[in-house]
Amino acid sequence: MRILVTGGAGKVATSLRTRLAADGRVLRLFDVVRPPAIDGAGAEEAVLGSLADPDAVAAACADVDAIVHLGGQSKEADAGEVLRSNALGTYHLLETARRLGITRLMLASSSHAAGFHVRDVAAYPDGLPADLPPRPDTLYGWSKAAVESLASLYVDRFGLDVICVRIGLWFPTPPQNRGLATWLSPDDGARLVEACLSAPSPGFRIVWGVSRNTRRWWSLAEGEAIGYFPKDDAEVFAAERIAEFGEPDFDENPELNRVGSWWCDWPLAQRMG
Repeated sequence: MRILVTGGAGKVATSLRTRLAADGRVLRLFDVVRPPAIDGAGAEEAVLGSLADPDAVAAACADVDAIVHLGGQSKEADAGEVLRSNALGTYHLLETARRLGITRLMLASSSHAAGFHVRDVAAYPDGLPADLPPRPDTLYGWSKAAVESLASLYVDRFGLDVICVRIGLWFPTPPQNRGLATWLSPDDGARLVEACLSAPSPGFRIVWGVSRNTRRWWSLAEGEAIGYFPKDDAEVFAAERIAEFGEPDFDENPELNRVGSWWCDWPLAQRMG
């Protein structure tokens, strides 16, 4: 099985490379720069190019069985950049997949596509549903909402199987206090990717990319429906985070009770460092 991983030189793809290594599997890493060699990786190929170039995308997709789409602009920037990198780049990928008969894709969406939704335990005791209507917090979040709607179009029109993952904080350890709720551990990230690749005939789905955190307020039901059962819990880091940042108030603090946190207040189109 050959799996195309876009954004193959990025930090998320790098964390996945050893975790997705398996007999009979080749990871094809696609990025504008060559991914560094790492210990423990399995069979790999590298293809250089940009998602903005449909010919490069076509070359990357040749003889591919499935796609894990992680590439694109990962933070706030101006409208032209986020739409070119994320929406247009994803269009090139989906259109190429359609032409070549590649029917299984995992697309990296973002929690920021739903950033203005607020924690509501009374209405959602099991956590906010993953398929809440988009409420983007930035132009970046808007571009990810566009990616989700584009994926839905290709599923309905052409019968692809596409799972969009609204990723939380995918880091080795949960950053700051909001990570106690929204962390996605690298091991759980790999479990989620495997579920996206193997779920039988999922059609179009949206799931949260989040671990089984004690303070989680996003639903796991949609992920469990495709076979994603996370094991890690940010609570093992709670004492350390609370000692540094204080006790978190997930009820009243807008940086903790909005899906998008402080991104909701970031000036639109102002590039993040």
